[in-house]
Amino acid sequence: MLRSIFLLVPCKNIDRFYWERGGCLATWSRDHAEFLHHSFLVSSDRNQINRDVLLTALGDEWPEEQIQVAAEMLADSESRFPSGPRRLPGELVRAIQRERLLVGMLRAISELGYRSTNVQDVIERAGVSRPTFYEHFANKDDCFLAAFDTCAARLRDQIETAADQGGDVWRDRIRSGFNALLAFTATEPDAARMVIVEARAATPDASLRRVALLDYFASCLDTKVRELLPAGSAHSTVTASGVVGGVESLLYARLNKNQMDDLPALLPSLMYFAVLPYEGHLAASEELGLKTT
Repeated sequence: MLRSIFLLVPCKNIDRFYWERGGCLATWSRDHAEFLHHSFLVSSDRNQINRDVLLTALGDEWPEEQIQVAAEMLADSESRFPSGPRRLPGELVRAIQRERLLVGMLRAISELGYRSTNVQDVIERAGVSRPTFYEHFANKDDCFLAAFDTCAARLRDQIETAADQGGDVWRDRIRSGFNALLAFTATEPDAARMVIVEARAATPDASLRRVALLDYFASCLDTKVRELLPAGSAHSTVTASGVVGGVESLLYARLNKNQMDDLPALLPSLMYFAVLPYEGHLAASEELGLKTT
């Protein structure tokens, strides 16, 4: 299954990168951010994609040698495939063009918002033609949904992987999951904005997919609480939905206000909010470092 390149686009307008490792948040400086920018997308105006990014997106399906040729062709022709006979399989070219359109959609939505974005905005940022757009997508909404699905899959995978590192201690699992969520939002704000903010303003299908994503996380939380909390604990399934909805609402506000610099500092409060309905105030206060009596 292809892994979309657009999730590798580095964050913009934040000073540090965060990621979860060993149960704590580490940081990358702006120097590292600039390195990633030049490694992944050479131009801020058009998707100049290098070999490493193409390998990440398409390496499971295509030989490395052909991906190398594609990267060289794009670099030598201002990020456009040159006209005339090509040395690449048509399906590989199509796969790359589709990924470029997803990047273009993500950038356009981040810059303009869903309602103000049109197909022309997407193809300008993707560096492809209008006919190429319609070879892959029926309209703007179709492209948006494809981009949303890839963002959502990426978010699910990161949180699931992190939560599994928490083992059989439910608080460790949710703490690791929150770490991954905050890292995703900090390092991939455009993707986070698409999933958390813009999906609300898009089509009914996009809204339903957003709700399905929230329901998925709530179901995971409820399942693990019932499995790992002491026997005899009784909780409504609505509790998990309330926790997930509250966390999403907080990130919605932060993204809308562009308050991104202190996201890791939210972890203790998120943990308090999640633990409180299941274990009570005394246990939840431990997550804030408060002394309890």
